[in-house]
Amino acid sequence: MSLELLQTLWFILIAVLWVCFFFLEGFDFGVGMLLPFLGKNDTERRSIINTIGPHWDGNEVWLLTAGGATFAAFPHWYATLFSGFYLVLFLLLVGLIVRGVGFEFRSKDNNPKWRSLWDLCIFAGSALPALILGVAFANLVKGVPINANMMYTGNLLTLLNPYGLIGGLTLVAIFLFHGINFLNMKLTGDLLERSRRLAPKVWLVAFVFLSGLMIATILITDGYAQHGLRAIILPLIALLALVLAGILLRQKREGWAFAFAGISVLLIPVTYFEIMFPRVMVSSTNPNFSLTISNASSSAYTLNVMSIVALIFVPLVLGYQIWSYWVFRKRLDTNPDKLHY
Repeated sequence: MSLELLQTLWFILIAVLWVCFFFLEGFDFGVGMLLPFLGKNDTERRSIINTIGPHWDGNEVWLLTAGGATFAAFPHWYATLFSGFYLVLFLLLVGLIVRGVGFEFRSKDNNPKWRSLWDLCIFAGSALPALILGVAFANLVKGVPINANMMYTGNLLTLLNPYGLIGGLTLVAIFLFHGINFLNMKLTGDLLERSRRLAPKVWLVAFVFLSGLMIATILITDGYAQHGLRAIILPLIALLALVLAGILLRQKREGWAFAFAGISVLLIPVTYFEIMFPRVMVSSTNPNFSLTISNASSSAYTLNVMSIVALIFVPLVLGYQIWSYWVFRKRLDTNPDKLHY
């Protein structure tokens, strides 16, 4: 297989890893952010946590794999990204750690203050990574200051530009809607009815932010100049899928609403990667300084070996996750006597 084809293949595979992470961890983050608002007492909050209990840690595997694949396939991309976005990625890591500890430590003590503290940590540890990922991906597409030596020359404030913040807030809103659709499929009783009543409001927020991001992406990035109408079609499909999800939600067809909300979620990273290709980091300093799949990649031998490994293990991971979701596919029994702590 030629080096150029391998580079393209691994760009696509890394995009697929991010798409899987956005789709799967997206509703996890959404559920975590909804926890203190939807759950009115400890039993209800425990029920909400239990909907994602079997899945949240497995979903994070896709983030680790995406990072590892980037390091091995495109080391210059990895080096520039992780050195330039160091503080942002550190905050992302802190959020994920706090969230994971919250899930594990929450039930170690019956003290209401103790549980409220960890509920707050779960909320913050879900909202912060969602915001950071949205800001980071928006900046990758918009362009960041990179010099001829592939060095990021900006700082944290460089990333907190209006387009980056729109990207971050949009991802938070979309993940909230993705999460509430997941809860609508898993909950029962009064908690389900409350979730159903809240869902249209969350949908409206998601629709407003996604519409704003779509318009900003067309106006601010070079996606249209690079790819023409292709750069517009995918965001329009994402917006249409979100509209259909809202309609299905009102019809109480929770499974289909979740599916169409998921389409909106996964089309966000797909759009970003399509706009970037064949670049992996856009330079706002000089377009010629942008990192591409050619100047940022590993050798043909490394990519060949990685392709063999991926061919073996990616289907296994997918198969295991599909099996785990099938096993825990039923609605959750929110009877306090049957809840696991």
